[in-house]
Amino acid sequence: MTGALPGRHTPLRPIWLCRVDANPWPCGEAKLALLARYGDDLPGLLALLTGLSAEATEHLTQLDNGRRIDVTDRFLTWVRPPDR
Repeated sequence: MTGALPGRHTPLRPIWLCRVDANPWPCGEAKLALLARYGDDLPGLLALLTGLSAEATEHLTQLDNGRRIDVTDRFLTWVRPPDR
Protein backbone atom coordinates (compact mmCIF):
# COMPACT_ATOMS: atom_id res chain seq x y z
CA MET A 1 0.00 0.00 0.00
CA THR A 2 2.95 2.34 0.29
CA GLY A 3 2.68 3.28 -3.38
CA ALA A 4 -0.69 4.91 -2.63
CA LEU A 5 0.82 7.22 -0.03
CA PRO A 6 1.66 10.73 -1.19
CA GLY A 7 4.63 12.81 -0.13
CA ARG A 8 7.72 12.06 1.90
CA HIS A 9 5.97 11.53 5.25
CA THR A 10 5.46 7.79 4.96
CA PRO A 11 5.38 5.18 7.72
CA LEU A 12 8.45 3.31 8.85
CA ARG A 13 7.18 -0.22 9.27
CA PRO A 14 6.85 -2.11 11.59
CA ILE A 15 7.08 0.69 14.18
CA TRP A 16 4.70 3.06 12.35
CA LEU A 17 6.58 6.26 12.92
CA CYS A 18 7.00 8.90 10.23
CA ARG A 19 10.23 8.48 8.26
CA VAL A 20 10.80 12.24 8.23
CA ASP A 21 9.79 13.59 11.64
CA ALA A 22 9.57 10.41 13.77
CA ASN A 23 6.07 11.27 14.97
CA PRO A 24 3.42 8.55 15.16
CA TRP A 25 2.17 7.96 11.63
CA PRO A 26 0.06 9.43 10.15
CA CYS A 27 1.81 12.61 11.27
CA GLY A 28 0.35 16.05 10.56
CA GLU A 29 2.15 16.40 7.23
CA ALA A 30 1.02 12.93 6.12
CA LYS A 31 -2.58 13.80 6.99
CA LEU A 32 -2.39 16.98 4.92
CA ALA A 33 -0.85 15.10 1.98
CA LEU A 34 -3.51 12.38 2.17
CA LEU A 35 -6.33 14.92 2.29
CA ALA A 36 -4.84 16.75 -0.70
CA ARG A 37 -4.38 13.53 -2.68
CA TYR A 38 -7.79 12.04 -2.00
CA GLY A 39 -9.68 15.35 -2.16
CA ASP A 40 -13.36 14.46 -2.56
CA ASP A 41 -12.77 10.70 -2.41
CA LEU A 42 -13.50 10.22 1.29
CA PRO A 43 -14.49 6.54 0.80
CA GLY A 44 -11.16 5.88 -0.94
CA LEU A 45 -9.21 7.59 1.84
CA LEU A 46 -11.11 5.70 4.53
CA ALA A 47 -10.54 2.38 2.71
CA LEU A 48 -6.81 3.08 2.49
CA LEU A 49 -6.55 4.11 6.14
CA THR A 50 -8.62 1.16 7.33
CA GLY A 51 -6.23 -1.25 5.61
CA LEU A 52 -3.18 0.56 6.95
CA SER A 53 -4.70 0.64 10.44
CA ALA A 54 -5.16 -3.14 10.37
CA GLU A 55 -1.57 -3.59 9.19
CA ALA A 56 -0.24 -1.25 11.88
CA THR A 57 -2.29 -2.99 14.58
CA GLU A 58 -0.83 -6.34 13.56
CA HIS A 59 2.75 -5.04 13.48
CA LEU A 60 2.55 -3.14 16.76
CA THR A 61 0.81 -6.02 18.52
CA GLN A 62 3.63 -8.37 17.46
CA LEU A 63 6.23 -5.87 18.67
CA ASP A 64 4.49 -5.65 22.06
CA ASN A 65 4.59 -9.40 22.74
CA GLY A 66 1.02 -10.01 21.64
CA ARG A 67 -0.63 -7.24 23.65
CA ARG A 68 -3.22 -5.81 21.24
CA ILE A 69 -2.47 -2.27 20.18
CA ASP A 70 -5.48 -0.36 18.83
CA VAL A 71 -4.58 2.47 16.45
CA THR A 72 -8.10 3.17 15.18
CA ASP A 73 -8.22 6.68 16.64
CA ARG A 74 -4.77 7.51 15.32
CA PHE A 75 -5.62 6.39 11.79
CA LEU A 76 -9.30 7.18 11.32
CA THR A 77 -10.85 9.74 13.66
CA TRP A 78 -9.18 12.73 12.01
CA VAL A 79 -10.95 11.97 8.73
CA ARG A 80 -14.36 13.53 8.97
CA PRO A 81 -16.73 14.82 6.35
CA PRO A 82 -17.02 18.60 6.36
CA ASP A 83 -19.85 20.09 8.37
CA ARG A 84 -22.68 21.29 6.17
